[in-house]
Amino acid sequence: MPPRALLNGGAGFIGSHIADALLALGYHVVVLDDLSTGKRGNVPAAAEFVHLDVRSPEAAALVRDGAFDVVLHQAAQIDVRRSVADPVHDASINILGALNILEAVRAAPRPPRVVFSSTGGAIYGDFVTPPNVEDFPKDPESPYGIAKLAVEHYLAYYGRVHGIEGVVLRYANVYGPRQDPHGEAGVVAIFCNRILDGQPLTVYGDGRQTRDYVHVGDVAAANAAAATAVLPAVGRLDARAMNIGTGVETDVLTLAETLRRVSGRAATIDFAPARPGEQLRSSVSVAKAGRVLGWAPARALDDGLKDTFDYFASLRS
Repeated sequence: MPPRALLNGGAGFIGSHIADALLALGYHVVVLDDLSTGKRGNVPAAAEFVHLDVRSPEAAALVRDGAFDVVLHQAAQIDVRRSVADPVHDASINILGALNILEAVRAAPRPPRVVFSSTGGAIYGDFVTPPNVEDFPKDPESPYGIAKLAVEHYLAYYGRVHGIEGVVLRYANVYGPRQDPHGEAGVVAIFCNRILDGQPLTVYGDGRQTRDYVHVGDVAAANAAAATAVLPAVGRLDARAMNIGTGVETDVLTLAETLRRVSGRAATIDFAPARPGEQLRSSVSVAKAGRVLGWAPARALDDGLKDTFDYFASLRS
């Protein structure tokens, strides 16, 4: 019997790549998604799909009775601006949805491991100097970041009190094929589509604000490693938390210029006023993920941006 994995949010940008990685390793993959932001077409044909909300009793029953070896929880409300506008809605999905799953894991006859997707940018804020290490102080600036941190605390609690095997992956800025360029999408997807549309690339402020851009294929590989890695002993909040990024700060201007170069397309850069409250610097240390998971980012930024641009260009052909 192949190992069984439940992938909550597996129809989304990141989740669908994790599904691909797990299938390649021989897992039987069940994707649970309500398709509020995910796309049915993202789900690999070899995966089983279940259309459910993570907050539902039916989702809890699936977790409890599904005999899974690992539950990878990617399902989330991911729009930071929406979390600011409606923190109750954000918490209902990002906290109560996760708790629904964790309670079901606890009730399972053989509780599966839980791999939880957190944030390596919004969780630390601008109060520390990058690259951020897992045990740095955390002071999120948004309800989204607060909710992610709250679930990390819950997962640590379930580990200490109920013996649940949990691991937290704190993502840097993930980019790559299948990222949605609409709404609050990643800047890479937005820039790719504006280049293809012959539109200028909008840079806010002076363009020197930095992010740690990690390719979605590397994030999927980290999740696959986390499904079976030998974990540190259960302890305080950060004991089983690992940053997933590159450790490299790239400013927005450099990102725009690199995309213009790898795409081979001309695009102007327009400057707009700085956005209030925008984080100025962000990158994460990935040394712990190397030690615990045997993982390291494999995709150089130039190659990853070329791969991503080619994907969006292929959608136009």
